Amino acid sequence: MGAGPNGLAAAIELARSGVRVTVLEAEETIGGGCRSAELTLPGFVHDVCSAIHPLAAASPFFATLPLARHGVEWIQPGVPVAHPLDDGTAAVVHRSVERTAADLGEDGAAWSRTVGTVARDLPKLRSTVTGPPLAFPRHPVALARFGLMSIVPARAFALRAFRTERARALFAGLAAHSFLPLDALFTTTFALMLGSTAHAVGWPLPRGGSQTVVDALAAILRSYGGEIVTRHRVRTMGDVSSAGTTLFDVTPRQLERIAGDRLSDGYRSALRRYRYGPGVFKVDYALSGPVPWRAPACAVAGTVHVGGTLDEIAKAEAEVARGGHPQRPFVLVAQQSLFDRTRAPEGKHTLWAYCHVPNGSTVDMTQQIEAQVERFAPGFGSRILARHVMDTSWVEGHNETLVGGDISAGSHGGIQLFARPTLSRDPYATPDPALYICSAATPPGGGVHGMCGFHAARSALKRAFA
Repeated sequence: MGAGPNGLAAAIELARSGVRVTVLEAEETIGGGCRSAELTLPGFVHDVCSAIHPLAAASPFFATLPLARHGVEWIQPGVPVAHPLDDGTAAVVHRSVERTAADLGEDGAAWSRTVGTVARDLPKLRSTVTGPPLAFPRHPVALARFGLMSIVPARAFALRAFRTERARALFAGLAAHSFLPLDALFTTTFALMLGSTAHAVGWPLPRGGSQTVVDALAAILRSYGGEIVTRHRVRTMGDVSSAGTTLFDVTPRQLERIAGDRLSDGYRSALRRYRYGPGVFKVDYALSGPVPWRAPACAVAGTVHVGGTLDEIAKAEAEVARGGHPQRPFVLVAQQSLFDRTRAPEGKHTLWAYCHVPNGSTVDMTQQIEAQVERFAPGFGSRILARHVMDTSWVEGHNETLVGGDISAGSHGGIQLFARPTLSRDPYATPDPALYICSAATPPGGGVHGMCGFHAARSALKRAFA
């Protein structure tokens, strides 16, 4: 149930193991949080949710699929990530650890010892960090090295590891992908993983839009005999009554509502305790030209982290965690059309941008987002041809699993980084051997990588189809 990347991944793994599979999707189009559409003006193709795909490039499951044969062409921007500063320069994560270290000057050695070490260890860490949390690690030394760094809150880690504001800001921007205040435990995990993937596999984007990824997954599923039925909303188990086994690409709230009478009281209580994180306020732009960044590195970056210094980013994320709306939010920006000319008419460009807001927020953050971009790119406002605004209610209305605009399918704070939706050797299984959860509310969590679906399918194959 659910034709997002995880639902389709689960279906593919079942189908290629010989199971007859039907995927039920509530919306008219498949994709979940991985869709593209002309949101602003004709000819401008925008990624509705996910846009840049380091986790897809690092996914062990995607590596087994013929995505290229079915139309997925990954584009690697010249620079994976740039972080502009008020002096007109930008800190940069290059594909090369060595080049990044050289650009960071006196903090280069520290970057190489931290993010660079994780990048070199990534082949050893990949199976562990993309799998169930209680599985025995294949490379315990590499995992211990990563774990000792990861547990430290990102702000404390940055202050301890780096001396310059440039390196600290760069690290803070990576850590802010956690949707958590930077003083929270495990926020360094996100900075280390995202920084290391930039070095190891890049932060690519798919030519033509993120929709091409799910379209390819659908084509692969059909090649194994699987079916997809759209406009089939599942409200109760009666809507899937013919299924012997069901895998749900939903969050705990929907699972408990749909299948609660088939689950134990204790498990239902755990689903109700599951915490959702901040939402997003997103704006897609049609532009008359590229963003006029002052820092040249930003003009060749696929992703730009707009937020200023470590202290500014930490302050903004802490304010969101308290239920507030920062005047200077941390803004994530993607510039797909700089590298993919299919995204906009000749000479024109798209821009994808969002900031974090409290779950369920109704506040319009357009002005704050544009002020932050204008701060580092004077003249940006004059290039806006049209904009499409999404508040948290729009996000949830477009995809009801994104509760309150939470695109991560639940907070990654504290123990819930691992206990998704419960702490278990098999978090994909429910007390009913015919029901499984395969969404980003299971390990390894958010992102377009299909690993939640893959592991849920393997769980079902062991329990229901053995």
